[in-house]
Amino acid sequence: MAILETDRLSKSFGALAAVSGVSLAIEAGTLHSIIGPNGAGKTTFFNLLTGSLAPSSGTILLDGSDITGTPAHRVPHLGVARSFQRTNVFPAFSLFDNVWVAAFARAPSRKGIAWRSADRYPEVKERALAALADVGLAEKAGRPVREISHGEQRQLELAIALAAAPRVLLLDEPAAGLSPEETKRLVALVRGLKGRYTIVLIEHKMDIIMSVSDRVSVMHFGSLIAQGTPAEIQKNPEVRRAYLGGVAA
Repeated sequence: MAILETDRLSKSFGALAAVSGVSLAIEAGTLHSIIGPNGAGKTTFFNLLTGSLAPSSGTILLDGSDITGTPAHRVPHLGVARSFQRTNVFPAFSLFDNVWVAAFARAPSRKGIAWRSADRYPEVKERALAALADVGLAEKAGRPVREISHGEQRQLELAIALAAAPRVLLLDEPAAGLSPEETKRLVALVRGLKGRYTIVLIEHKMDIIMSVSDRVSVMHFGSLIAQGTPAEIQKNPEVRRAYLGGVAA
């Protein structure tokens, strides 16, 4: 059953159609990857799903409910969280504080925040620590973010997304800029989250896509040109021409 769907979703900037008539169904509990060349419209598509951009036309459904046009600050409360291409954390804060803020923002009520210390929100603290443990950073919870590696900062971003208790997790190039060893660690983390969350992944590293994905959708010039299993996508001649090239040979 699809948990997240788009129907003829489009976004134009003047004469440029960044996303053009994309109809996509993400099945609950799966890892669904979206690939395509630079400029294919992948990140714009994520921005539409998360309310950062309003669509020019089309609809977005979450569990069958129309969420098209929902403001970005409300989307996490519906159960959709994302990470970004570029690291987006508070470097002077501790790892715990970064994740605590995300967990608190998702809490049912923030009444009294001006008069209560963070310790007065035990359920928020528990969720933040659990998210750090999920990504292997629990032992560094008290350290400032500026003292950890770039790879660990990418792990922290994943913990921030998990702290929002999402049903759908959108990951935008989580392995960008990582070393081979850091990439292996991140792939292991993503594999460990499969089944617990519905994951939608944008990634340029084809070895990652082919090893972790249940389904793959391919975008080119804003449109979907192919969908299928990793094996089907590798064999698709249109995908080879548009994106994979020699990797698929």
